[in-house]
Amino acid sequence: MLATRSVPGAIATGCTGGATRSLRLPVLTSRRRNRNEPMNQSANDQALRDHILYVLRGEGAHITFEDFVADFPIERCGEHLEGLPYTAWQVLEHMRIAQWDILEFSRDANHVSPKWPEGYWPPQEQLGAAGLWNETVAKFRDDAKQMQELVADPATDVLAKISHGTGQTIMREALLVADHNSYHLGVLLAMSRILKR
Repeated sequence: MLATRSVPGAIATGCTGGATRSLRLPVLTSRRRNRNEPMNQSANDQALRDHILYVLRGEGAHITFEDFVADFPIERCGEHLEGLPYTAWQVLEHMRIAQWDILEFSRDANHVSPKWPEGYWPPQEQLGAAGLWNETVAKFRDDAKQMQELVADPATDVLAKISHGTGQTIMREALLVADHNSYHLGVLLAMSRILKR
């Protein structure tokens, strides 16, 4: 359940039962006093980076990766749930592979992406176990940190087209990571609740 109220620069969310928390959102508006005053490009650039980083960290309306993994029953990560074609570890490993691929595409012209779609998932027979879960979590964290560092680096033009791409920008790729991760974290959160029953 997501509840919001009108609070300037903030959003109230109730994502876990009835608990509500107020979150500060980065403000992307210009600080111009009037329309004829020039925009502060440096401040706008930093505001844009801050907003992208905010979304990449999974803040706002989403559960964060760290909050999720802290509460997940890892001893059950390799169990199939009725009606689902994958285990929790397989979903997490899929998230890791996709995030890694997007990160490498964003910074390496020689990167070769896995074959779609099978290259983005672990083998079906590899269900997962606590050791694999912990390994995947560590790699996911490292790649997430590197994507955030790429966005935070003032030398990175987040709006420029990636030279070896087909029109993509670093901003688009970062938002793709955030969107993909938030989608699958929602799936994993539902799986976690079922596994903990």
